[in-house]
Amino acid sequence: MTIGILGRKIGMTQIFDEKGNAVAVTIVKSGPCCITQIKSTAQCGYDAVQLGYEEITTKNRHLTKPNLGHFVKNNLIPHRYLREYKVSNISEYTIGQKISIELFKIGQKIAVSGQTIGKGFASNIKRNHFARGPMTHGSKHHRLQGSLGAGTSPGRVFPGKKMAGRLGMDRQTIKNLEILDIDYSENLLVIRGSLPGKIGNLLSLKCL
Repeated sequence: MTIGILGRKIGMTQIFDEKGNAVAVTIVKSGPCCITQIKSTAQCGYDAVQLGYEEITTKNRHLTKPNLGHFVKNNLIPHRYLREYKVSNISEYTIGQKISIELFKIGQKIAVSGQTIGKGFASNIKRNHFARGPMTHGSKHHRLQGSLGAGTSPGRVFPGKKMAGRLGMDRQTIKNLEILDIDYSENLLVIRGSLPGKIGNLLSLKCL
């Protein structure tokens, strides 16, 4: 169990490797994050480190009084986002310590978690990959779901049946992503492949 870091998705582009092949990459601006709380087995039942990301300096907006008191207690600048990471040894960390992208190295494998893009209310064709009906004139069944089941018996729809509904905005984790380049001056990570969510999405990056 290792500590991670929070960041935001900047966007996608492509770079060329040593052989001249085009490689799709995602740019992530990560950290620096501040340790806002250390949880121990004796107090909370597990060892973990809580990180804060994006300092709030304008009248502590978007913070409730309990959250604001959490930072005031430790004389820390309020942060917009908080995230916990379970660690094996909490003695290596102190409250107020900064965690930056120096945690990562080029060529390292990481796991990235984030919310996927929300697509709203979607039909079965888009959500569950149903096939459409015939498009000829008079079929009356083009993109409709069709029958849901028997009428009299059982007289109801079974739970779990694939139907139209909300699509996207799910928590997704992608493992074994490779770091191709790091810009320490701008806190940028160049990661091979695509990452969950749209531009500006909050991501959690963790070493494997």
